Amino acid sequence: MKLDPVSLRLFVAVMEENAIARAAAREHIAPSAASRRLAELEQQLGVELFARSNRGSQPTPAAYALLHMARGVLNDLDGIAAQMRDYGSGLRGQVRVVANISAITQFLPDELQRFMARHPQVQVRLQEQISTAIARSVAENAADLGILNEGAYGDRLQLLPYREDELVLAVPATHALARRKRVKLADALPYDVVGMHPGSAIHNQLVRAAAEAGQELRLRMQVTSYDALCSMVAAGLGIGLIPRQSALIFRALAIRLVALDEPWALRRLMLCLRAQEAPGGVARLLVEHLQAGAAP
Repeated sequence: MKLDPVSLRLFVAVMEENAIARAAAREHIAPSAASRRLAELEQQLGVELFARSNRGSQPTPAAYALLHMARGVLNDLDGIAAQMRDYGSGLRGQVRVVANISAITQFLPDELQRFMARHPQVQVRLQEQISTAIARSVAENAADLGILNEGAYGDRLQLLPYREDELVLAVPATHALARRKRVKLADALPYDVVGMHPGSAIHNQLVRAAAEAGQELRLRMQVTSYDALCSMVAAGLGIGLIPRQSALIFRALAIRLVALDEPWALRRLMLCLRAQEAPGGVARLLVEHLQAGAAP
């Protein structure tokens, strides 16, 4: 059996885009040619990958099994191509990393700079995701390594300690809470809130804490980045929850940071790997580097 990498890449695109037309556009191939390639792939494998009906097509269990394996094969092929193409320049490996915004803004810039200075032959492909998506990407072999908030993500993953961070309140410089050194969240809930986007760990924590306090969350707006949050807070549009070190990047803005007197304000970030599968090659080098700087 000779499997065509182009067909495998197209199959992965169809699974990720959930539509042949979008997958075909992504892979720069005509939809009719994409359908033909998928049919040929099914014939080669001797298994139905998509259950077709007049309402469309749905992936079969075999398709989900193939997705995990295909991602691994394509990553290996990409690694071979990258190493051979860039061998003369010393670039001889790559590692796929997914991390949440807290890790990216607080710790990874310095960590990756030191790692890549020590290993200039390694290419790090970094993508930002929320913690639940990170767990899924690592479990499904769409990434080699993840960095996420501590939590329960299933037995397909193993978590290793990485760093700790502290959530604080960012408030406008002239706000009533600006002169306080520490506050309970209940003291902040009467005010308008600038929140992070739905599904983010900080948003979920804020909603959960407000519910436990029996108070309504006055969510005025939601943003997708810490710089947007701090800018909105500085403009007087509300208060926000943010990791302390991330907020310090924007200390030139007219905001004040107030410590939270809450046990959940201190968080743990974890390295996330596939269970029962030791990282190899350059992924192992990066894991060792990040563990060396991990919080005790």
